[in-house]
Amino acid sequence: MKNAHNSVLTAVPDEPGDGRTRAAASDVPALAEDIGPDSARKLDIAWEPTDRAATGADVIAAAVKTLPNAPGVYRMIDKKGDVLYVGKARSLRKRVTSYARPTAQNARTARMIRATASMDFVRTRTETEALLLEANLIKRLRPRFNVLLRDDKSFPYILVAQDHEAPAIMKHRGARRRKGTYFGPFASAGAVGRTVNALQKAFLIRTCSDSVYESRTRPCLLYQIKRCAAPCTGEITLNDYRRLVDEAEAFLSGSSRQVTADLASAMEAASADLDFERAALYRDRLSALSHIQSHQGINPSSVEEADVFALHQEGGLCCIQVFFFRTGQNWGNRAYFPRADKSFEAGSVLEAFLAQFYDDKPVPKLILVSDDFGERQLLSLALSERAGHRVEISVPRRGEKRELVTHALTNAREALARKLADTASQARLLAGLAEAFGLQQAPRRIEVYDNSHVMGTNAVGAMIVAGPEGFAKAHYRKFNIRSDDSTPGDDTGMMREVMQRRFARLLKEAGQRPEPGADTGDALGPWPDLLLIDGGKGQLSAVNGVLAELGIEGLPVVSVAKGREREAGRETFFMSGRPPFMLPHRDPVLYFVERMRDEAHRFAIGSHRARRKKEMHTNPLDEIDGVGPARKRALLRHFGTAKAVSRAGIDDLMVVEGISQSLAEAIYDHFNERAV
Repeated sequence: MKNAHNSVLTAVPDEPGDGRTRAAASDVPALAEDIGPDSARKLDIAWEPTDRAATGADVIAAAVKTLPNAPGVYRMIDKKGDVLYVGKARSLRKRVTSYARPTAQNARTARMIRATASMDFVRTRTETEALLLEANLIKRLRPRFNVLLRDDKSFPYILVAQDHEAPAIMKHRGARRRKGTYFGPFASAGAVGRTVNALQKAFLIRTCSDSVYESRTRPCLLYQIKRCAAPCTGEITLNDYRRLVDEAEAFLSGSSRQVTADLASAMEAASADLDFERAALYRDRLSALSHIQSHQGINPSSVEEADVFALHQEGGLCCIQVFFFRTGQNWGNRAYFPRADKSFEAGSVLEAFLAQFYDDKPVPKLILVSDDFGERQLLSLALSERAGHRVEISVPRRGEKRELVTHALTNAREALARKLADTASQARLLAGLAEAFGLQQAPRRIEVYDNSHVMGTNAVGAMIVAGPEGFAKAHYRKFNIRSDDSTPGDDTGMMREVMQRRFARLLKEAGQRPEPGADTGDALGPWPDLLLIDGGKGQLSAVNGVLAELGIEGLPVVSVAKGREREAGRETFFMSGRPPFMLPHRDPVLYFVERMRDEAHRFAIGSHRARRKKEMHTNPLDEIDGVGPARKRALLRHFGTAKAVSRAGIDDLMVVEGISQSLAEAIYDHFNERAV
């Protein structure tokens, strides 16, 4: 499988209305997990977007003529070179031919076909390879017409480290490089934290780092409050501590009933021996275990290992609720809101979601879904090949498994209801914002800017983005102020630099600003509909000046000046062509603006502090040309500190190995210039 040969074909029209398919001299790996950044660049070579007039059905019809009757993946590309859609096919010829028919296409597909300017094809050996490659490319390229998995963060695990004489228990996220036993996935870091906290009480396993363990000379506070057995100072033998670790692993592996029974027996034996202190210890451990089990909700008796997916669609949105069951225990759930056109049926959304979801995650032996889809068996086969064990995808109709799906569906329905309520509230706020600032329509993308510095040092500009779904943190940006022309602490000059860099790059990457309300294929789009600036008339004038220099017209800009004594609710707003104005006190729109401004302020301060902290850890010797790592080590070894180096004379500096007279003079001049 991993060495399968895949040919890349690119279809671009040579003349308007005509086209031909050419074979590119590049191969791509067949399996999704083999496609790293280097392989993705190989695919880019094959992408040849055209600027010729032919688009839509003409391009597709031209591509069909030389396509093979073989499995593979195809990509539809617009005039800008952006991928519109990624699909897989058992037969590339038959699948692409279906797009060439002008009739029997829904509105979404018709729009996609009209925007297509070129097509790329990757031929694979089997249809399962095509399915895995399709899922990988969708996640990487994020085409506007595909179902897209959003908020795809890695899941946390519990790690019982086995590379130490006294194993520790800890939360783990990311690559599994450390030797040990991993339990998960858990739905959230909070679920892991609560479980680890309870496991500490139940099994007294340490959570400290190895360096802390080695440096202890007496037990820490966790030992005093009965949260750790303190193997670091010999309060428990390593053999007895190992038994505690084994009990914890047995509990996490599904033997919870046996572990609980053993602890109960030990408690009764200690009580019979009148060792009430030891009996109380077992009692507390049993209480901690019951706390874990009580927070796991439903624990099915017939399901050992499974992921449960349930989808609910309403109001043009969809929610997929995922529950994780491992070792017969419920390890939490998470709600996803994939981006999918409302024309997609539930089964199609689930199929696309599952393929992307397991692109980089371990696959359980059983997957339960709420809706059936046509290629369920194919996806099961593809996931089995990737996981190395049999994977069953089932749509249960009765029994306990059906109850699990129904429970997940109820959670999906409730999560989507909350999402719709939040969206409706956000929509009302955006409409109110448009009315307050005289906009033609409710803004989709709002960009808020703020600066942060201390006496002009480590200055940072920050941009946050808000839209119909609230704050879009993936679109946040920070700007390290680096202009030598502006005076330190000049907020207006900093804002001018931020605007120049932001919109010069936006023009280069996204082209001219589209008409308000134009379909950009994205809920937010690259161009803002409104700019909110923290400041007064000076900042407003600076921003408008930069936009005018760049030829950007009609972009609404609002400057928000803090009230007297910086009192919230007394903000004054400045806009070009309007006298300064205030919004009514307790107006929801005013609170909305304050919340966005405060978020920009929070992000700016955080970025500034991170930059300041980084600079505090830099060495002044790093700024001197000709002083590399070896000479810096020699100077510090001789003088002890960088401050001592700054006080040294030229003759003293020349004594250090590797420091010539010219370099000694450069070092001396550097610090003396700084002292002036």
